[in-house]
Amino acid sequence: MNQPNSNGMTPFADRSHFILTHTSDVSPGIYSYLVPCLMATTICQGLNRLVLAGLILAPALLAQSIADAANRELPPWLRVGGLYRVRFEDFLHRSFRPDQDDAHLLTRFRADLTVQPLSWMKFAFEAQDARIYFQQSVPNAPPHENPMDLRIGYLELGDADRRSVTLRAGRQELNFGEQRLLGSFDWINVGRSFDALRVIVRHSGYRLDLFASSVVVPTDRGFDKPRTGHNLHGLYGHIEKWVPGAAIEPYILWHMAPDQVSENGVKAHLDQKTSGLRWAGKAGDIDYGMEIALQTGCVGPDRVRAWGGHWTAGYTFSAVSWKPRLSAEYNYATGDRDPHDGVRGTFDNLYPSPHDKYGLADQVGWRNIHDFRAGWDAKLSTKLSVAANYHNWWLAIGHDALYSPMGAVVARSSDNSAGTHVGQETDLEGSFGVSSHVQVSMGLGHIFPGRFLRKTTPGAPYTFPFVMLNYAF
Repeated sequence: MNQPNSNGMTPFADRSHFILTHTSDVSPGIYSYLVPCLMATTICQGLNRLVLAGLILAPALLAQSIADAANRELPPWLRVGGLYRVRFEDFLHRSFRPDQDDAHLLTRFRADLTVQPLSWMKFAFEAQDARIYFQQSVPNAPPHENPMDLRIGYLELGDADRRSVTLRAGRQELNFGEQRLLGSFDWINVGRSFDALRVIVRHSGYRLDLFASSVVVPTDRGFDKPRTGHNLHGLYGHIEKWVPGAAIEPYILWHMAPDQVSENGVKAHLDQKTSGLRWAGKAGDIDYGMEIALQTGCVGPDRVRAWGGHWTAGYTFSAVSWKPRLSAEYNYATGDRDPHDGVRGTFDNLYPSPHDKYGLADQVGWRNIHDFRAGWDAKLSTKLSVAANYHNWWLAIGHDALYSPMGAVVARSSDNSAGTHVGQETDLEGSFGVSSHVQVSMGLGHIFPGRFLRKTTPGAPYTFPFVMLNYAF
């Protein structure tokens, strides 16, 4: 048997710890050896936690759809539904610190009610209760926890899928494109919604969404409300006729916010416009996509001049029964060249759904970044899908910061002495459909810190494992 050594580790754990903390300069050629070691280490460290999570998940696997049975007894103008989600996740070496781990369990319950007295009139409501358990340092507050509250509540006149004009007013989701700039961010436990007035116009392959909105700020005390003065208005188009097998989406988003700080330290008002174009499609076995967004405006006396881009392409081997697909991607966002020149150069990714777009571990966002990704995915059966991805990051501007997916500063080297190579990440994911109502997924993301992270943080490798169950009822 493996006996603990003087450090309190078994020989296997000690060897794995060495691998985890000495891989920042390892060449990609031996990742095929490292990834299984990392997976084994993570499994050993979190086995007791996974067992606990499994005991909690097991009853839901046997459950049937409650809503289907209820809807059969209800009148056709009244429908109920919902979703229960539970996810175990662990932050190993949180903030790249060797002494910071946090394993916890997230639960989320959503109950839906739809009242449709007329074919052109609908009332939609969704209540949500989100909780976190067993955490060590992660706070039991948004975005992890938010007791029962109203997440969705709107009136719809028309039908967004069938009628040429639809009006939707109230608390709702705003999801556009790949949600790189605007989305409901369903991955986080609390999610995101907007108080908005939205008009949808459709005609023969063309669609235009016009909206005026304010993001709802979750709180663990009282009713969730929008933040006064923080407004996002927009026009978002969708065109299917111009290019066969493709959709072209032009848009403009107008973001306003008070109480910002200019580069000279004075409180100022943000007035920013984001103009962009997304183009995605498929030609035979090749799929492709691109998005470019330009930002102008001002923050008080400062001018806003920034942009971001996304380019991707993939190839599916359709002759193979399990449909393997190879893909490559490049993401870029500008940084600020001079913090005192009166020009804001750091790209603002607004209100995105950023999970797994720049790495499964969610430590890097679409600001001041070069992100190169290579990926593989396959559908091994009608119920089982798997994916593997590799990311490599550099800062666009060395003295600007590394930003998280939601825009918070992760690390900064103001004198540019830490270089620009942030690091690399390897990801593994799998998803299994137990039934039409139940899905189980799991994943593992591991970050190998580059010179920048080693110089600006303690530099410990970061690992993020998760196991998740979704039950739609």
